[in-house]
Amino acid sequence: MTAVDFAAFVDELATVSGAAILPFFRTALSVDDKSGGSRFDPVTAADRAAESAMRALIRRTFPDHGIVGEEYEGERDDAEYVWVLDPIDGTKSFISGMPAWGTLIALTRFGEPVFGMMHQPFIGERFSGDGGAARYRGPAGHRELHVRGCGSLANAVLFTTSPLLMSDEDVSSFRRVEQKVRLSRYGGDCYAYCMLAAGHVDLVIETALKPHDVVPLVPIIAGAGGIITDWQGRPALAGGRIVAAGDAHIHAAALDLLSGPSG
Repeated sequence: MTAVDFAAFVDELATVSGAAILPFFRTALSVDDKSGGSRFDPVTAADRAAESAMRALIRRTFPDHGIVGEEYEGERDDAEYVWVLDPIDGTKSFISGMPAWGTLIALTRFGEPVFGMMHQPFIGERFSGDGGAARYRGPAGHRELHVRGCGSLANAVLFTTSPLLMSDEDVSSFRRVEQKVRLSRYGGDCYAYCMLAAGHVDLVIETALKPHDVVPLVPIIAGAGGIITDWQGRPALAGGRIVAAGDAHIHAAALDLLSGPSG
């Protein structure tokens, strides 16, 4: 199967996941806490229904492929092709009725992402990429995605989901960057990365991400011309502390501040 065919199948996965999620959005749905009593980590029936629907379609279409998802155990995660699924990235926004969430879908081959998508079914937007190009489809039409240049941190727009998700040490490092930028905003989860790929945001800094939070976004950001690594400049696929930038100079400046004293 060609990359184009895989892209068409990702569209199918996005459609079935959206159909499973939308009946729950902005309803009085019950919420479970996966954290076991530590930091609140919500999961809903919408998360589980969407991942189940995507897994069923993958098993039926590609029975030899592996699957790694947020809500259920991995299947054949040593296969040549492995699907990486996060049915609702931004569940806290989802349960709050805010639209800053999305379904993340990636296909990896031998551990490297070859295609990724973020689907926001409520708004009807799809951001996708294969590492070489990135695309948008939605109410605003169809277009290629491109990051924007940014001369210095003083001109940059920075996003993070919330400093409350960071350790005290990581917050200290993050604040050094935040103090240098033009505008700092909180929230967004996966949506902030897509806005970076679309040229509206310059920098996204996060911590404690899981692989399913970041792997689908890597080919989108790379395809739009951006950079995404961990705080040491290493590949981002394992998750953890992540920095994404649309401009190489901004990325380097952020890494320098994040690795400074107490970083």
